[in-house]
This record gives sequence, structure tokens and C-alpha cells, in this order.
Amino acid sequence: MNARNGVYAAPSPDGIALMDIRAGRGQWRFLDPVGARLWQKITDGTPPAAAVDDLTAYWHGKGADPAQVRTDLTALADDLERADLLHHAAPAAQPDRTEVRFTTLVRVSTAQQLAGHAGLFVALLLLRLLPIRIAVAGARVVTFLPGRAALPQEAEAAFAAVRRAARFWPGRAACLEESLAAHFAAALTGHRVRWVVGARFIPQGAHAWIEAGTAIIGQDETDRVWPYVSALQVERSN
Repeated sequence: MNARNGVYAAPSPDGIALMDIRAGRGQWRFLDPVGARLWQKITDGTPPAAAVDDLTAYWHGKGADPAQVRTDLTALADDLERADLLHHAAPAAQPDRTEVRFTTLVRVSTAQQLAGHAGLFVALLLLRLLPIRIAVAGARVVTFLPGRAALPQEAEAAFAAVRRAARFWPGRAACLEESLAAHFAAALTGHRVRWVVGARFIPQGAHAWIEAGTAIIGQDETDRVWPYVSALQVERSN
């Protein structure tokens, strides 16, 4: 991933999803495999005109109309340049995930419930009132709080505490708010989880969740994580 320019990439055989957190609540841009290949060549250092030439020749060899290919690729390159998305963004590492733990009734202590309320308050404050890049920065800050990596059941308790707290707050807490709140709540109880934002391609969509070790936490049965691909991950580096 690339935190310096605010553009993150989620690659897939179906294309690439670009997450831009530089303004507002952020924006996703989905490119099909052809567009993804153009974006990759340019961000790897090939000048846009040369990248268009190379890919036009490639698709002409596959039988495509070179004039139409050149027109389409040039328009896409210009569009990406106007959006300032032609930055290298190394894709996030894709951890081995061996288990999806769906939402269940979990016993939550008073301390965990208080942490859930506090985590949700901070997450809602950041995400509803400030640009998303501030929320990402806040998520990184709490990784420096003292604590240890959460076990899956500890991460489940943090997520359950947030879900319960959300009943008392106005408005809907979606996956972005819930997952960030759980990230904060876990940190407040001395545990660290991985906060992840990713995308899928068929159908196109974005999602946010937390992980503990190789386990994905708190998913609803109706919204299984797979085949979401990570774009942004926030966790302690050691």
C-alpha cells in the first residue's frame, strides 16, 4: 500500500480498485483488466503515450481494432490523470485468512461495553465530521497504544460491544463505522486488531472489517467477506 499520496490499490484478476482518501469521505474507482494494465504500466514508470502505444499493439495482435483501442486507452489515461490517480500504489498484502467468524451472541464485560461506546463515538466523530484521511490517521495512532494482538474471541467481543453501543446512537452505523469503532474499542481494552478496507468486483462494492490473526471478525451471514480484496490495512508493524 502507499500512504504517502493517499491512493490505495486492491488488485484482482477482475481488475483493480483504487481507493482515494485525499478528500471528503474518499472515493473508489474500479478499472477492468484492460484499464488496470494501463494504470499499472504508467504507475510503474512508462510514459502515458508509450503505455498506450504498447497496449494498442498488444490488443491489435489479439485482433482488436487498433484505432478504437487507442481512442479508449487515451481517454482513460487522460481521465485518470485529471483525477490525479496516476500514482504508484503498491497493493496491500493479502494475509492468509483461514476463517470467517460470523456475528454471534458474545458475552461482553462492562469495561468492554464502555470501550465499545467510546470507540463508536470517536469513529462517528471522525467519519461524519472530518475527511476520511483523518480517520485513517487516527486508526494508525491507536496502534501505538500498549497492548497485544487480540485473539479472535477478544476481537469478537470488541465488535459485539460496538454493535450493542450502536443501538443507542442516532443514524445507521455501517461497516466502515463499525469496523473502525471496533479497532478503537479493542485498543482501549489493551488489544490490537487489523482494520481493513477493501473492494470486490462482481458486483462492484466496498467493505470494511477487522481481523485478528487469520480470522475475519463479525461478518453477517448475508454479507460474506469473500471475494473482497484488501486495499488499506492498519495494524501495528511489530
